Amino acid sequence: MNRQELQRKVRHAMHQLVWEKGYASPLELFLKLDKLTPKLVEEWRFGRVPYLERVIHGNLGQFSFIMKEFRKMAKEMGLKESVTAYMSWGKGPKRPLRFSKSGEAQIEKHYSTHYVKVRIEQKPEQRSVAIAE
Repeated sequence: MNRQELQRKVRHAMHQLVWEKGYASPLELFLKLDKLTPKLVEEWRFGRVPYLERVIHGNLGQFSFIMKEFRKMAKEMGLKESVTAYMSWGKGPKRPLRFSKSGEAQIEKHYSTHYVKVRIEQKPEQRSVAIAE
């Protein structure tokens, strides 16, 4: 799959996620793009996989491109950034989950950032009412 096809798929998946859920996250995006399966995500969540990139289908160049397009689309769509803590599931103490092999803080932050649809609430006095004549 070339970069243009991948870009088109990322854009489409982002619109679908925001429409369906009201937000988009890298994890949901990789699931939507069939780069991950729910079973692999579950294995990672329970700590049976050391870091998520290990089980994502593709290569680091693709992951990087997808993440760059993800952030670019979020900005274009006017979505609000929301960093989310991903903690392990199961028995025992909860520990933070890793996304990347390197564990570099900036990469981890990119993977754990959700982008949320912003709701614009208007005060009653700001609403305009059309008067039929």
